[in-house]
Amino acid sequence: MSRILIFRVLSVVLVSSMSGLLCATEPSSKEIDYPDRAITVLVPYAAGGPSDTLTRIVTDHMSRTLRQQIMVESILGAGGTTAALRVKRAAPDGYTILTGNMGTHGAAVGLYPKLAYDPRTDFEPIGILAIAPIVILGRKDLPPKDLREFVLYLKANAYKLEEGHGGVGSIPFIACLLLNHILGVNPQLVPYDGVEPSIQALVHRQVDYMCVQTVDAVPQVRAGSVKAYGIAAPERSPALPDVPTTKEGGLPEYQLSAWQGMFVPKGVPTAVVEKLNAALVRALDDETVRERMLDLGVNIPHADQRTPQALADLVKREVDRWTSFVKAAGMEGAK
Repeated sequence: MSRILIFRVLSVVLVSSMSGLLCATEPSSKEIDYPDRAITVLVPYAAGGPSDTLTRIVTDHMSRTLRQQIMVESILGAGGTTAALRVKRAAPDGYTILTGNMGTHGAAVGLYPKLAYDPRTDFEPIGILAIAPIVILGRKDLPPKDLREFVLYLKANAYKLEEGHGGVGSIPFIACLLLNHILGVNPQLVPYDGVEPSIQALVHRQVDYMCVQTVDAVPQVRAGSVKAYGIAAPERSPALPDVPTTKEGGLPEYQLSAWQGMFVPKGVPTAVVEKLNAALVRALDDETVRERMLDLGVNIPHADQRTPQALADLVKREVDRWTSFVKAAGMEGAK
């Protein structure tokens, strides 16, 4: 065999080997190009509620990082599980995202015996976007002046008092379920089609009290349209400096914060999840985003809370926690 022929054979082998190596190490063209069209984020409650508000604040910045439009769509029904199920069934391409929470990815397992998804295995977590303490609110003309009086009043009048919430499995429902269980009371539960309508019912004195996130409480407390009895956090919120903690008010056992997190369907490529997570983290580090969230009394997740794995671990803990509690409270299979 001539030297020229040997050289050509070796060249072909070398090129083939290098091509195989590049194919094995480089991501697919779809991952490289993502996103090449608009992304939709489904919020499981009515527009104007806390999930919607926080999602819009964060995704507005994420859209600039990803250089694609991010559309936020409200999907109502079944305490948020309708939206979660729709995302589970979506194509695993990263173009359909869910803003989930301790309801859709925690308490729903115990509350809905025929739940058509498993929060722990049917989604790819992106990261936590916000953590908001719970605030106990009463209608403006409710007689109690502080939390101690509210507790006594609720225990004496629970049978005729009405508690508003945004549907079975919504954060206000879960938060007040815990409060009522601690106090041993069973008020009349009044459901609404979303958190925002239930807040308006409280403002217009159609219900007596609620347990809501700071995102809901801050605007109404500042406007003087409701009474704030306590915030279920270790410290007072800078956004509500005059609202005492539940510990200060004599109810230290009631401590609760709600979280919001972003999820995509199971099977979305790791490179896409990582790109979405990077955009989320960048948004949470933006000064304007942080100022808007802090003004609503929201705690911004620390660096170690922003990873997909941190959210996956949180979901597992929340499912265990709320499934046990729902059973203990006698609400198992409420829907």
